[in-house]
Amino acid sequence: MRRSVIVLTVLAVLLLTGDAAIAQMGKAPSKPKVSDESLQAWNSMARKLIEMAEDFPEDKYNYKPTPEVRSVAQLMLHIGGVNYYFTNTAEGREVAPAEDDPPRERFKTKKEIVAYLTKSFADGAAAIKKRGERGMAGAVKHPFGERMGTLNSICRDIVEHSAEHYGNLVVYYRVNGMVPPASRPRK
Repeated sequence: MRRSVIVLTVLAVLLLTGDAAIAQMGKAPSKPKVSDESLQAWNSMARKLIEMAEDFPEDKYNYKPTPEVRSVAQLMLHIGGVNYYFTNTAEGREVAPAEDDPPRERFKTKKEIVAYLTKSFADGAAAIKKRGERGMAGAVKHPFGERMGTLNSICRDIVEHSAEHYGNLVVYYRVNGMVPPASRPRK
């Protein structure tokens, strides 16, 4: 009798823990939120570009590979300015075309440029968090034309824009005999 009780107890424990384990394994992973993916992409690009802005020597901030293109400083300001196309749209504010190229004269030092770029990414991240899943899926007038788009699609466009200029900056590094931060060995 005692042996039967022990066997039944062990079987009951195995069944209960087995059911719990099977239930855990059977759970589908939760669907990722579009707003979380937007925020992750936005912040990833922010980290890369802010690191470059901080890393590039101040005495080379006016460097241009050719006279026709933007300098390092102008690129950083342009990226920050274009970020506000997303942020202002997300916040329901007017988007002024002149914002995408803040004048270099307003930003005298590397420190001021880094602060502006950092703030532009922080403001965008705050807008994504504030809007959340439903807000990022909401339709708004796209700041680059007369079409409609979601805030998520505008965010994606701005991140893509930043990535294109990240590529510019990698070339600026290489032409100056420098190694971009992402290409350096990690410790």
